[in-house]
Amino acid sequence: MIPRVHKRGSNTFGLLNYLYGKGTHEEHVDPHLVAAWDSFAPDPGRDPQATKRHLQQLLDQPVQALAESRRPAKHVWHLSVRAAPDDPVLSDEQWGEIARRMVAATGIAPAADEAGCRWAAVRHADDHIHIIATLVREDGRRPRLNNDAKRSQAEARLIEAEYGLKQLSTGDGTAAQRPTSAERHKAQRQGRERTAREELRESVRRAVTGARSEEEFFDRLASAGLLIRKREAPSGDLLGYKVALPDDRNKNGEPVFYPGARLAPDLSLPRIRERWSADSDKTGSPDSPGSASPNSPSAARRRTATAAWVAIGVVEDGDDAVAAAYVAATGEVLDALAKTSAAHTRSELRDAANAFERASRSHIRAVRGHDRALRQAARDLVHGGPALGRGEDGASTAMVIDMLFFLVTAAAHWHARKGHAQQAEAASRAAEHLRNAYRPAAAQPLGVLYQRGRRLSQPVLQRQTALLRETLPSLAEKILAEPGWYALAATIAEADAAGHDPAALLSDAVESRELGTADSVSDVLVWRLRRRADLPADATGIPKNRTVKNPAKVRPATARATTSGRRFGEEAPGHTR
Repeated sequence: MIPRVHKRGSNTFGLLNYLYGKGTHEEHVDPHLVAAWDSFAPDPGRDPQATKRHLQQLLDQPVQALAESRRPAKHVWHLSVRAAPDDPVLSDEQWGEIARRMVAATGIAPAADEAGCRWAAVRHADDHIHIIATLVREDGRRPRLNNDAKRSQAEARLIEAEYGLKQLSTGDGTAAQRPTSAERHKAQRQGRERTAREELRESVRRAVTGARSEEEFFDRLASAGLLIRKREAPSGDLLGYKVALPDDRNKNGEPVFYPGARLAPDLSLPRIRERWSADSDKTGSPDSPGSASPNSPSAARRRTATAAWVAIGVVEDGDDAVAAAYVAATGEVLDALAKTSAAHTRSELRDAANAFERASRSHIRAVRGHDRALRQAARDLVHGGPALGRGEDGASTAMVIDMLFFLVTAAAHWHARKGHAQQAEAASRAAEHLRNAYRPAAAQPLGVLYQRGRRLSQPVLQRQTALLRETLPSLAEKILAEPGWYALAATIAEADAAGHDPAALLSDAVESRELGTADSVSDVLVWRLRRRADLPADATGIPKNRTVKNPAKVRPATARATTSGRRFGEEAPGHTR
């Protein structure tokens, strides 16, 4: 149940005219009264003798009884209460009781207070009501409406529990503005799946992903086909911007523009500039040795996997302000990955990015700069271009989805610890979409590794089994029972052939990050080992019996890890893993 306190007004009849009218797009059906301050209040919707003017005069009587100098300038209070989409249709009697509870909880008409404000609840759709009240009590005093929005939210949670409705989380004021009823009906008439507001929000989010300047940001908006209107000071300084879809017009045929701040709080120009101010390095990240070119999709994905790996530790153990920056930057990475993904993962990755959008904001103000590696990863993904769904592109996509799943899960746990219920739930939904995207992305590369592992000789498999039991005694039997064990065995064999210490790699992969949320521990260890040992994500082209030409020149596993960590920016500022 979603209550919303609207801006106060001064025209009682104007609001009644809207509530009892056909709506801006004739969406109001059978408007009628379900409850009021007086059981004998006239209902212009059902009583042919009643009029909206009569109801307005009765509501305004306490206001008009005051001397003109004492009347409040904004005396009309307006609250809408909407059921969740999955909730059953409530009866008029149930909505009437909900209205009485809302006016009591907010201070409009406290229970057992006969001198409360006059109010009326109008229903013109199955899923919501509107409550109108005038802000002068019967005794001439003003009502106490401190925190009326929060009190309406708290009452909504109680109503949900008592009526068996969907349990929603109380908001904290950082959510993006919901589409209005008029916007939803307009989208339905035009055959759009989403409203113009929602389409613009996603387009602007993707445009800002990895951008380093205003010029680049506005160029991306223009390339996306959006109409742009900038607001400038007399000095010529840019103060803000608005965007519109070319085919979204009002009744006069003019484009409907939305300011960035009305799309989402972090899409205002000042908030976007905070990201740019923290970007001091204009160059891209170096690539890993032996991989594709620095600008290739697979190289960008490997760098993103490394950045995500580091970010997990920061979100789990770092300072709150720094963790908030990493969580926000995670949203950019998800947007960039969805934008550049192959067809078989695109839908789930897009849903993951859209779900995580709510998790990227909270009242903990992010300290930008520490998240530079993640923002650079998002930029690399965008400039690396679309990825193929096969080969190194496809395998590295599975690798980065695996890493991002754990990062998003860490963000969900962080939000839960801070009491951010809506954000925690949104991050959990994003994690499920990543889980769904991972399966088709990982099927082919893990299948190749599985077959390679099955072809290992029995003595090699026995040695690897013994190594696993010795290194990971608490997980060994679980891993050996998983189908993915053979893929892990093949990866261990490759790492060993490349001169790494498999025991050290396994210990590091398990001790550094949690594994409790993994569907398959062996799958997770495959990607962690391949990333840590700089092995190609796609094993298709690796010789079956790969050997090291000069073992004497191979660095120990710990040395390779340390050097690689510095090279890829693995150590976050002020954070020790």
